Amino acid sequence: MTDHSYSFQTRVLHGNHKFDPTTGAVSVPIQQASTFHQADFDNPGKYDYSRSGNPTREALEEEIARLEGGDKGLAFASGMAAISTSFMMLSKNDHVVITEDVYGGTFRLVHEVLHRFGIEHTFVDMTDLHAVATAIQPNTKIVYIETPANPLLNITDISAVAKLAKAHGCYTFVDNTFMTPALQRPLELGADLVLHSATKFIAGHSDVVAGLAVTNHPEIAEQLPYLQNAFGSILGPHDSWLVLRGLKTLDCRLKQSTESAIKITQYLAEHPLVEEVYHPSLTTHPGFSTHNYQADGPGAVLSFRLKDAAAVREFSKHVEIPVFAVSLGAVESILSYPAKMSHASMPEQERLKRGITDGLLRLSVGLEKAEDIIKDFDQALQQTTKQEVELGG
Repeated sequence: MTDHSYSFQTRVLHGNHKFDPTTGAVSVPIQQASTFHQADFDNPGKYDYSRSGNPTREALEEEIARLEGGDKGLAFASGMAAISTSFMMLSKNDHVVITEDVYGGTFRLVHEVLHRFGIEHTFVDMTDLHAVATAIQPNTKIVYIETPANPLLNITDISAVAKLAKAHGCYTFVDNTFMTPALQRPLELGADLVLHSATKFIAGHSDVVAGLAVTNHPEIAEQLPYLQNAFGSILGPHDSWLVLRGLKTLDCRLKQSTESAIKITQYLAEHPLVEEVYHPSLTTHPGFSTHNYQADGPGAVLSFRLKDAAAVREFSKHVEIPVFAVSLGAVESILSYPAKMSHASMPEQERLKRGITDGLLRLSVGLEKAEDIIKDFDQALQQTTKQEVELGG
């Protein structure tokens, strides 16, 4: 199939692995093998050991590269494995400029782990191009973007930052977990490497942990597979197959969840108990125009702020439909508490500085009917209001 002849909706279903060439099976075979027979030791076959390459994993790697518009894709044991391995391209005394409201696990890696190996970093407000330019140093090797950022949905202009990074000889890495290639393709905007927690929207069913990386940069395409093999944090064949299966419904799942997220955002924005709502669909969002330029939709993740931790506790006690859990991007709606979940590894002072207060909740909207979630939230907020009145709040 000529990739750009059809819509993403069609291309996600009809790739290079739409059927098995040997049997005609319309599902990629699971090659649950650790090693492969070598018929001729002078001319070994394509596969020798599954850490170095596996046909099922390779099918996933080729599909995500195709959909992101890259030349090389890689599948890892988790999103953090993809991010960590990618950072291993750095050496002692190298420097990273990274968005300040990054995912808590990435913050921990950069702040607590890479720092021990002499790799320096500067957290910066990526929405401010001047701040990014000022933060870049002679030893800066990577500018790391997360957009929309987790959990306040701040928007970074990928194209502008990528141009700035290129002018200084830096790579641009983009965490594209919230958007996926269905809504945003950073390589087309000048990024050098795209990263995903495929656990989230790409797999989409809360049944697999996986990470993906895609590049169209020749140097990264050479270095990253070497590091993947050296560190060995690869995705197993069965998990690769689960991600491939989830990928087929990505477009329709994300469209439905995004439509519902817009409705829920509008409802929350008008509720007196909700102090603030964060979602790129809002025209009042500071990154509204930038996001509209670089993405095909606002996505299915939103955050909202209640008064304090007591209000969050009361609300979460009465809400019925979403599961109250870590993670996001599943068929079921997931309500999370960033202060104690996604950003628990971030010191309180750092969290508060970034606006991740004790009253902040994040909602990943699933495939339930939007009106049902609104009805559920309404009764839970009423109970929260009632409790505040009883306590004299």
